[in-house]
Amino acid sequence: MVPIMSIIHDPALTRIEDDHLRFLSSMRAVQGALIVSSSIQIILGYSQLWAICSRFFSPLGMVPVISLLGFGLFDRGFPVVGRCVEIGVPMLILFVTFSQYLKNFHFRQLPVLERFALLISVTVIWAYAHLLTASGAYKHRPDLTQGNCRTDRAYLISAAPWIKIPYPLQWGAPTFDAGHCFGMMAAVIVSLIESTGGYKAASRLASATPPPAHVLSRGIGWQGIGILLSGMFGTLSGCTVSAENVGLLGSTRVGSRRVIQIAAGFMIFFSILGKFGALFASIPFPIFAALYCVLFGLVASVGLSFLQFTNMNSMRNLFIVGVALFLGLSIPEYFREYTSKAYHGPSHTKAGWFNDFLNTIFFSSPTVALIVGVFLDNTLDYKDSARDRGMPWWAKFRSFQGDSRNEEFYTLPFNLNRFFPPS
Repeated sequence: MVPIMSIIHDPALTRIEDDHLRFLSSMRAVQGALIVSSSIQIILGYSQLWAICSRFFSPLGMVPVISLLGFGLFDRGFPVVGRCVEIGVPMLILFVTFSQYLKNFHFRQLPVLERFALLISVTVIWAYAHLLTASGAYKHRPDLTQGNCRTDRAYLISAAPWIKIPYPLQWGAPTFDAGHCFGMMAAVIVSLIESTGGYKAASRLASATPPPAHVLSRGIGWQGIGILLSGMFGTLSGCTVSAENVGLLGSTRVGSRRVIQIAAGFMIFFSILGKFGALFASIPFPIFAALYCVLFGLVASVGLSFLQFTNMNSMRNLFIVGVALFLGLSIPEYFREYTSKAYHGPSHTKAGWFNDFLNTIFFSSPTVALIVGVFLDNTLDYKDSARDRGMPWWAKFRSFQGDSRNEEFYTLPFNLNRFFPPS
């Protein structure tokens, strides 16, 4: 969002007086930046350059990266739940109760509450929130409270069309500006790093082997194609790993790729039927924030679980993990506080693209953690500490043929491996 907001506030665009024309021009500028910057992930992924880079990642270096994929989003959790306590807190309690305390409840030999805890909880609390809205509970409350609690805010459902088919370049031909593209490239690099941590966390929660270097790089390449398609279709933002879905994988214990395929079908379906999309968009955000408290926590705990493969009696390891975790939280917090007070990031030079690049990089906790953690791990007494870093356990999974289970976990569906052979 940092480079996107920078593009929106570009003086060349803000000078356009007509609101609709300014909107179209801004969308085309974002589209162009996404299309160009997607090449980074496509090239790094399919050229296997990211696989080569991953040789420098150890279990120790990945601990702060994966942990901060969850911990780094703490401001999206209870601070947002607190904006509408009467909805958020019951949602948190209900989800924990269904997914943990009642997970052994079976209906026809199916663990219904463990598998569908999220759907059931959201449906119940959403209906409860709608009841509060319809009964006039928020009629005389402050606008901020109404915006966070009401289910009919902004008249989303009534304003949405029944059918709207998205198509490429629907806002017009994309425009390309070097400054915009450089800023967006930083966001793509952040997406690449966060997704690397997300892939490793997902494999662990799915009880799969760690993704081989070839598979990790292949995933980044596919994500780059997703960003390219986002730019082509004018979605405003690109693609990155969904930390909440990684956490949900651990909550439901369902690691089947069929779930993702079916979910993709639903998303395409709801993107065409505007009323249904608006219906889901009417869910008060504190409901999602309550889920984040659990799901982001699960992702963070997965990152900490990699410590079992390292020697935490080593002062070297304690130093690296502690410093990377602390700076991964502290530096982005500094950038956020500075921006909220000064209305611009700490990097504020005449080169807008340089400002966007630095501010975007250091807004991301996992990115800062990877820069600090991986650098220290590969420069501080690294020659004699391979076992302490967990490398012997990690190394056997680097190759696709390193473990017989890799074929089951990472072979592409629909016989696509003939086009993307494993290495």
